[in-house]
Amino acid sequence: MTLYKTDKIRFFAGLFIIITIYSLYYLYFVENDDAKKLPRVTRQAIKFTSTIAVYVIGTFHLGKLRDTWMSSLWHFVHISGLCILIILGLFDLLITDITLILKLFCITVQETLISPVLYVAIGLLNNALNKSNNTELTESDSKNVDYP
Repeated sequence: MTLYKTDKIRFFAGLFIIITIYSLYYLYFVENDDAKKLPRVTRQAIKFTSTIAVYVIGTFHLGKLRDTWMSSLWHFVHISGLCILIILGLFDLLITDITLILKLFCITVQETLISPVLYVAIGLLNNALNKSNNTELTESDSKNVDYP
């Protein structure tokens, strides 16, 4: 039993879910003045949860790519970003407040991880490489054909 009939449906379903999470995160958390009244630990937990959700959805929907290095790129970017956020978040919680520059850096890293731009970029790259591989295969097959 397959969940999706084509990779295109799989990609757009993942994109829709990531855009939904991204939009809800910004509407109900970043742009909401009441969210600033939440304790720091709660705010960090919400940010971390939204980032993990996007990572899991992207992993599920990009996991069936033929080129495994693109899935590896997705994992590398997200795991590296999450490690940076976890280390700086723990430092902020357990040791002392981090500087404004580091807070802005964390916001930028987290924004990069939850935005659908990376997902779309990997999807477009996969599409472009598959098209170029298909044209190379058809050209090499037509050159090797013996005509009577």
